[in-house]
Amino acid sequence: MSDMLHTRRLVLRRPTGGDWPAARDFFMSGRAAGIGGPLDLGRAWRSFAAEIGHWDILGHGMWAVTLRGDDRAVGLIGPWCPADWPETEIGWLIFDPGIEGTGIATEAARAAIDHAWDVLGWETIVSYIAPDNTRSIRLAEKLGAAHDPAAPQPKPDQPCLVYRHPKPEARA
Repeated sequence: MSDMLHTRRLVLRRPTGGDWPAARDFFMSGRAAGIGGPLDLGRAWRSFAAEIGHWDILGHGMWAVTLRGDDRAVGLIGPWCPADWPETEIGWLIFDPGIEGTGIATEAARAAIDHAWDVLGWETIVSYIAPDNTRSIRLAEKLGAAHDPAAPQPKPDQPCLVYRHPKPEARA
């Protein structure tokens, strides 16, 4: 497992308590609509604490995305598989709207997906996306994922779109 990944422009590192202000601002804003937000302060805190706890319980989780040379988290991207999830997910939360359209999310998500296949040895990767989250749908499709309407839902009472990422051999 790796607490850190490096790409051409990014460092993806294990999130820390120092990332709380950026995460709080995201979770409490309209930008969090795709994950049920905006959240109140307590739910925002619990959501971020779950990100840190995921690492402690499973030894991996979503990385804090930072630009090389700047340790400020601009988002969280990576493995997310709570105990009740039907499949292993690569998820993304972009804190900073200023990075939209720069390819940062795509670069980070590709690194996370490669890590999940190559290091974690996952057999399947999906991304669960709210039906009206067009930015996330575009990112999933840019990454080569396809909508899988037959896939099991993580929260059957709150249906979402399930995008299935192609296995490495299918991308070659």
